[in-house]
Amino acid sequence: MKNYLFDTSVLIAAILEKHPNHEKAFCWLKAASHGKIGFCISSHTLAELFAVLTGMPASPKITPSQAKLLIEKNTEKARVVDINEKDYRAVIALLSELNMPGGIIYDALTAYAAKKAKAEYVLTFNESDFRRFEIRNDFPKIISPFHDVR
Repeated sequence: MKNYLFDTSVLIAAILEKHPNHEKAFCWLKAASHGKIGFCISSHTLAELFAVLTGMPASPKITPSQAKLLIEKNTEKARVVDINEKDYRAVIALLSELNMPGGIIYDALTAYAAKKAKAEYVLTFNESDFRRFEIRNDFPKIISPFHDVR
């Protein structure tokens, strides 16, 4: 069974039925929840999910307690990959080496978590943001939910 690290973009689309990519993302989440593919997320994805769900300009707004329930329900089968101080320092060193400044660190942390989890793929709707890490042979491949579940 192949292991996939789900990016926040995929989980948000899978959770929100009105999201334009809901159907594609939900197929992947359903396969993961039923154990057909390996399912992992980065620990910081939990925080990103909470921030996005509670900060969206939706009507009605998603409350913190609703967001908590949505996150629990949709990530309960996921293996959560912890990112520790050593990992943060390694990612900072990598970005320094690659001369990549700014907010790219958040995608780099996700890609690093996938590497740490020994996932074969990072599943994301933001493929171009993650492709820059494929230059490293030790980082997982990038795949979009627009592909069929493998």
